[in-house]
Amino acid sequence: MRRGWVAVAAATMVVLTACSSNGGSSATSVPTVNSDPTKVSGSITVLTNRTDQLGDGTLDKYAAEFTKLYPNVKVKFEGMKDYEGEVKIRMNTENYGDVLPIPSDLSIAQFPNFFSPLGEAAELSKQYQWTDYSTVSDKVYGIANYGTVTGFVYNKKVWADAGVTEWPKTPEEFTAALKAIKAKGAATPYYTNYHDGWPLRQWTDAVSSPSCDPKAKDAMATTPLPWTSGNDIFTIDSLLYSVVSEKLSETDPTTTNWDNSKVLLATGKIGSMYLGSWSISQVRDAAAKAGANPDDIGYMPFPSTTGKPCTVLQPDYKYAINKHSKNQEAARAWIDWFINKSGAAQNEQGISSVKGTELPSALKPFTEKGVQMIGQNQEQLAKVKKIDKGAEINLDAPDYRQKLVDIARGAAPGDQKSYFAELNKKWSESQKTVG
Repeated sequence: MRRGWVAVAAATMVVLTACSSNGGSSATSVPTVNSDPTKVSGSITVLTNRTDQLGDGTLDKYAAEFTKLYPNVKVKFEGMKDYEGEVKIRMNTENYGDVLPIPSDLSIAQFPNFFSPLGEAAELSKQYQWTDYSTVSDKVYGIANYGTVTGFVYNKKVWADAGVTEWPKTPEEFTAALKAIKAKGAATPYYTNYHDGWPLRQWTDAVSSPSCDPKAKDAMATTPLPWTSGNDIFTIDSLLYSVVSEKLSETDPTTTNWDNSKVLLATGKIGSMYLGSWSISQVRDAAAKAGANPDDIGYMPFPSTTGKPCTVLQPDYKYAINKHSKNQEAARAWIDWFINKSGAAQNEQGISSVKGTELPSALKPFTEKGVQMIGQNQEQLAKVKKIDKGAEINLDAPDYRQKLVDIARGAAPGDQKSYFAELNKKWSESQKTVG
């Protein structure tokens, strides 16, 4: 399973009201850890979307290392393939593990209803990056293990065999490169992973890359027609539409398979996929297991509209403590150890949230080629999410982009112009209601 985003279930979440935790710290107090690890005890369940690491024993190895330091804490993992869908249903109860990744589309305002505060923002921000993504009323409710940049994971040999040795600088150059790969006839230029869905949602993470503007996502709060030329979401969805409509992706997207796609990319059957940089290590692992060369797997930024390469740097899932957990101290010990001591971020080629940590080796080409790493401003995030919810588009779910693919491949009525007009109408009307 991938590192983070997954398809969001259609189940409606009931918003829980705040209440004190059972037996541990209260919902408003910060779980702390005894300075003597042998005095920390309890049994904790850690929910995870990483079913691959659960299956291959990676998580058990981390737990074994943790219990060397905390011998009286027992760690159990519970994996979910449809993580977001399943955990959101579980969160209608108090039984959603002790430690868990925060669901990606849960409103930040609801964090105190579900999670224990981990500390004051002013203090934790000195040690960790991205604390602003989970801060409510100056308290931090989740800490990311690592961050990723956004772009295309690709097979360098496939691209080089097609005569493409430089990263495309514009969307047009990217499409031309895929056409060259198609003409070579040895690989499917691009793979949407339409069936699993969540990889299509990943394209939303590119907002800010085309324009190199950290405020591009925030600007959607005041932009009545985002799907018009000059806006990042227009550039992003236009590129995807072009890739599919010009038959540069898989023939039947309804039959795609995420786990198999990593093998196909690793062995040169696929040219590229849009995913966070977390995917590099997984595809390289797939290459090694298939007898292919892991060094053939590279990573490139989204082509810009400014002439300079930019990529969005953002956190992966943020780890939080269930406010109802009976083992708050043990849960906090796990989070602190996993983020600071386990080496998991480095093993994933991720950018550690611990400030001062070096960039992973897989991203050295970004440094060498002067790719600017920018964040997405969060000042208007709540308003953007309100507009998005009211418009019933859901930028953080795959549905609207699956429809885009269906239109582009001729499986649904309309064209790019008509669909973008539909999206703009929904966005504009919702914006007026929210504003």
